[in-house]
Amino acid sequence: MPSVPNLPDVVLWSVPAFMLLTALEMVSYRLRPEEPGSPVAGYEAKDAATSLSMGLGSLFFDALWKIPIVAVYSAVYALTPLRIPVEWWTLLPMLLAQDLFYYWSHRGHHVVRILWACHVVHHSSRRFNLTTALRQPWTSLTGWPFYLPLIASGMHPAALAFCHSVNLVYQFWIHTERIGRLPGPVEYVFNTPSHHRVHHASQGSYLDRNFGGILIVWDRLFGSFAPETEPCVYGLTKNIDTHNPLRVATHEYAAIARDLRAARDWREAAGRLFRGPGWQPGPRGPAPGTPGAAEAPETAGAARETGRAGPTGPGPSVSTVS
Repeated sequence: MPSVPNLPDVVLWSVPAFMLLTALEMVSYRLRPEEPGSPVAGYEAKDAATSLSMGLGSLFFDALWKIPIVAVYSAVYALTPLRIPVEWWTLLPMLLAQDLFYYWSHRGHHVVRILWACHVVHHSSRRFNLTTALRQPWTSLTGWPFYLPLIASGMHPAALAFCHSVNLVYQFWIHTERIGRLPGPVEYVFNTPSHHRVHHASQGSYLDRNFGGILIVWDRLFGSFAPETEPCVYGLTKNIDTHNPLRVATHEYAAIARDLRAARDWREAAGRLFRGPGWQPGPRGPAPGTPGAAEAPETAGAARETGRAGPTGPGPSVSTVS
C-alpha cells in the first residue's frame, strides 16, 4: 500500500481535553445544581462509572475488530485504480464525505435491529453528560461496510481513519445539557448539543432523529431532522435496570436470540434480525387450508424491551460517539 503523510492521532491528543471538560462539567453541577423537579439529568455515580467502563472496554475490543477491517479495506484499496491524494486541500472534502457516510451508517444502526444491537449501548443511559459520550459498544464490527464506497473511490484507509477520528472527537462536546442553543447559523449547519439531546431522547416525536455527526444538514436534506422543542427524556423506550457492563454490552443480542428461538418461520426470523427494533410479526391466523385462512400481515408493534420504533424509514460504525 502506498505511504501516506503521518496523520496525527486526533483521539489520543484529545484525551486530556476529554478529562478536563468532564471534570469541569461535574464541578458545574456541584457549584450550580439544578432545581428540584428540573428535567436536567445531570450525573449519577453508578451511571457515570458504567459509561467509563464501556468506554475503556471498547478500546480493547475495537483494537481486535480493527484487524479484519483493515485487512478488507487494504484489499479493496489495492484493487481500485482510483487514488485520492492525501494533501491539506483534500482533507476537508474527505471529511465531508466521511460525515455523509457516517450519517447513513448511524441511521442504519437505528432502523436495522441487528445493527441496533450494537448501537443500543450508546443510548442505554438515562443521563446525558460528557461521560455518556464514552459509553461505546464492544461489538463495533458492524459499521465498516458503509464506508467501502469511500475506499473504492480511492480514499486511503489511513485517511478514512483520520476523518473518523475527527468526527469522533467533534461529537464529544455535544453530549451535554450545560450548553443551550447556539446562534442560528451554527444550529442550522452543525450538530450541536441541542440537536444531539433530541437524538438521545426517548419520546415518540424525537425517536430516530438527528443522525448527523459533524453536520446536521444531512438530516435536513434527508428528512430526519427534529428541533428541540420540549425537555428530553433520555434512555430507551423501555430501560434496562442494570449497571453491569457485560449486560449493557450484550442485552439486545440476548433479546434477539430469544426471539429467534421463538420465531414461527424463516420470515419472522429474518424480520427479527433485519427489520426495525420495534417490529412485531402479525397475529397468528387460521391454519393453512382452513376456512378464512390468509397470510397474516406483518405489523410494526410497540417497541420491544430495548427497541426504539421511530418515525424514520429504512436507511442505510466502527465505534463512534453518537
